Amino acid sequence: MVTQEKDGNFLVKVGFLKILHKYEITFLLPPVQSLGKDICAVPVPNLNLRVISITPVSEGYSVKCEYTAHKEGVLKEEMVLASETSDSTCVKVVVQARVMDRHHGTPMLLEGVRCIGAELEYDSEQSDWHGFD
Repeated sequence: MVTQEKDGNFLVKVGFLKILHKYEITFLLPPVQSLGKDICAVPVPNLNLRVISITPVSEGYSVKCEYTAHKEGVLKEEMVLASETSDSTCVKVVVQARVMDRHHGTPMLLEGVRCIGAELEYDSEQSDWHGFD
């Protein structure tokens, strides 16, 4: 699920997700020597990916985030984690998901990924607009 790139940044693959659904993703990031023990998420303007918590554990860092699958295809959303003690040290984490439309197949959720809700669809019977009389 988590792989380290050549440039030192990380790629987190979360599997097949369904469009317009919200997911809670928890993954284990291996220890990054330059970051130290205390790290935080750098505020990045991203409507689809939100970091909820970062907890230091013996194997590295347990990162919990919330992700909204907003369109179809292979999507990559970025977060930046920085050291709380060193100003210039940070690492980029890219969350990659394959998002299917609502009519194709069943999502395959990897370990650490769980669905926490679905967004209402504007073009469905769930709309509160009743049309013209």
